[in-house]
Amino acid sequence: MKLIKESKIEIKKSKFIGLCYEIDSPNEAKEIISALKLEHKKARHIPYAFVVANTAGKSDDKEPTNTAGLPIYNMMVKKQLNNHLVAVVRYFGGTKLGAGNLLRAYLEAANLATKDII
Repeated sequence: MKLIKESKIEIKKSKFIGLCYEIDSPNEAKEIISALKLEHKKARHIPYAFVVANTAGKSDDKEPTNTAGLPIYNMMVKKQLNNHLVAVVRYFGGTKLGAGNLLRAYLEAANLATKDII
């Protein structure tokens, strides 16, 4: 497991930490997510997407459907990021963002975490 890049943004007091890892297997992606949940115990959500060979996975982690995992996955496909995991740790700031702003915030954090990788 190799952390390649990290990004941080803040929107309406919610903090979004984008993380991009180089991975070799889906199991490695699951291990990283488990480790992130232990490391960021006070985080409200940690949605993610990964692509390894012919396998992919994604999760909104209890955010509204398709506001986090799917946009991150689509961004990875567009950038042709194979053998990578992109996760975004969200610390809730007390203000609900709404589905559109939430989607944009996760996508911005993920884009910044994957900028200039390939």
